Parts: sequence; C-alpha cells; structure tokens
Amino acid sequence: MLAAGLCAALACTALAAAPPAPATAATQPKAGGATYAMADFARVRKYDAHVHYNVADPAFLEIAREDGFELMTINVDYPDFPPLAKQREVALMEHAADPARIHWAATFSMHGFGQPGWEKQVESGLRDDVGRGATAVKIWKNVGMVEKDAQGHLVMLDNPALSPVAEYVRGLDVALIGHQGEPHNCWLPLSQMTTENDREYFGHHPQYHMYLHPDQPSYDDQMAARDRFVAAHPKLRFVGAHMASLEYDVDRLAAFLDRFPNASVDLAARMGQVQYQSVRDYAKVRDFFIRYQDRLMYGTDLTYEPGGDAAEFKRSADAVWRSDWQYLATGETQHVDTVKADVPGLALPRAVIDKIYYANAVREFTAPRR
Repeated sequence: MLAAGLCAALACTALAAAPPAPATAATQPKAGGATYAMADFARVRKYDAHVHYNVADPAFLEIAREDGFELMTINVDYPDFPPLAKQREVALMEHAADPARIHWAATFSMHGFGQPGWEKQVESGLRDDVGRGATAVKIWKNVGMVEKDAQGHLVMLDNPALSPVAEYVRGLDVALIGHQGEPHNCWLPLSQMTTENDREYFGHHPQYHMYLHPDQPSYDDQMAARDRFVAAHPKLRFVGAHMASLEYDVDRLAAFLDRFPNASVDLAARMGQVQYQSVRDYAKVRDFFIRYQDRLMYGTDLTYEPGGDAAEFKRSADAVWRSDWQYLATGETQHVDTVKADVPGLALPRAVIDKIYYANAVREFTAPRR
C-alpha cells in the first residue's frame, strides 16, 4: 500500500505519559552563540534540499531568488506526478535557467525490475543524467511498499538486485536520496497520532493507513531493510529523506547517524514531528540539532505542480520557509496548528544554521569530484 500524497503524513510517535509543560522563554537554554533574527531571513544564503519543481514556470525560481534559496528539485517515480520524462525535462530547463540556484536529482523506473537488461538500462540513464548536471539520485518508497518481484513479493531496499545500482551511483560520485517507509504515525491508531494533519489524512484515506493493514511490512521491517542496505554500501553518500523516516524520535535518529557515518538526512515535511518533541523536551531537541549540525539538511518537500496558481504558490512557499526559519533560527514563539501548541524557536547558533541551511547540502550535492 502506498500513500497517494508524496508527504501525506507529517508525524512522530505518541508518548505514553502526559507530556511536561511546553517550553517557555524562561525555560529555554541560552543560545550558546550569536543567533539570527527574522530580519536576517532573506539575506542569508539558504538551500532547500528537497523540493519538486514539476512545471516549467518561473514562479518557484522567482520566490527562491527573493528569499535567498537554492533548490534541489528531485525527480521521483511517483504516479501522481508528471511522467518521469516530463519531470526530467522540467529539471533540465530550470537548471539551465539558473544553474547556480536550481540543482536536480535524477531517478529511475522500477518498470522491468528483475528482467534482463533492466540494470543496464538504469545505469545508462543515470550516467546520462549525471552528465547533464544531476548531482543526486532518488529511490522512492515504492521500493518496500508497492513494487513486487516475479513471485509476488514486495521488493525491499535490501533486495540483492538493487545492490549493483547502488554501487553504480557510488561510482558516479553522487548522493543517493532514499525515502523508505512512511512516518511512524502511519502505523498507529488515529487516536495515538501526534499531528493533526496525519490524523486527518489517514482518517480520510484508510487504504493508506498501515495500522489497518497488518499484512503489510511493519514500520520496523521497513527501517531494518533500509539499515541493511546502508550497511552494505558504506562508501555510498546516503541521504535519508524526511529524516530517514525516524522523525518521531530524535534519539533514534541520532543512533542511525552514529551507526552510519556516511549518512545524512533532510528535514523535509517533518518539522511538525520535531516541534511536537521540542514542546515536550526543548533541551533534548535543541541539543540534537547542535550535536548533529553536520548531518542535517534543511528541506521542505514543497511541490509546484502543473495547473497551480503561481501567486498562491509563491505566498505559500514564502510562508513555509519563514515559519521554519522562525522555529530553527530564532527564539520567537509561534502557534503551530498541526501540533496544537505554541512552539518556541530553537534559536540555534548562526554557525549551526549556516550548516543546516546551506553548507551541508552543498557538501552532499556537489558535482562529481573525480
């Protein structure tokens, strides 16, 4: 089963005990270094490491320029998106329009998986894409949740037939962006979900609510397959999309990063789960960001689709970017509807923000270094 929305669930796990009182200005730790303010937002170099620029229209590029962002637009084998050839066409067009600001990640189709010639076809396509400027490759959650082999079994990420592709990506010297599984909330009853958007989405889309489908691989099954894959390819630059689907628990994400020193993660579409945790244990979440400042990349999953209203998209993108900046970079409090709480900002030091918002993505998504 596969959620129809690319980031349908923005979630983290429920806590059994009643949470402590939310952090307030009086309980927040000192910033530990100079911090940015909202007035700094547009002037600081930033990189949204996870977007989908799916329409040949300048609106996304325009708001990125206004707000000081570079973008990594990610092609993905997702049936609700334009065909892969169209996604690639748009990525090439927008990259050509501003190559210093628009970067792109290639992908490949699982169609024909297990049949003779599939692997060579994938390698040929990726070689051409990297030659045309792609600096990453995406493998999506259809691996593990949709695709089946000739025997009718789900193809998990650690399937041996995917190993040569992973090594080919490593040989191209670009990052592999992996999105495996769904947010942890997907496997919980609606009453235990921790964000309102997840509760609403899965309440209206029970076919995608894994809690209702115990015949499907469990959350831990998905994470274990991903971990076996990363362990098998220790020299591969691996980027765990959406906080590697460990968004519900910064301690568990920390253990993943400790175990796999060549892995990093993006924050795309998981800010609500982080905020859910920080209103309960502000110091732990803030300390996590500081400790792993070299392994985290800012991202949103903003998606500009054909038929979208350009002006409205620009307003929405700007609002998302500014809200996240307020939370990560400043100590200001904002009300977050999806967690039903007033959420104080983490006030991360400038040096930390500069890495999370820019330097880490530049490092991971550089052109091949050969």
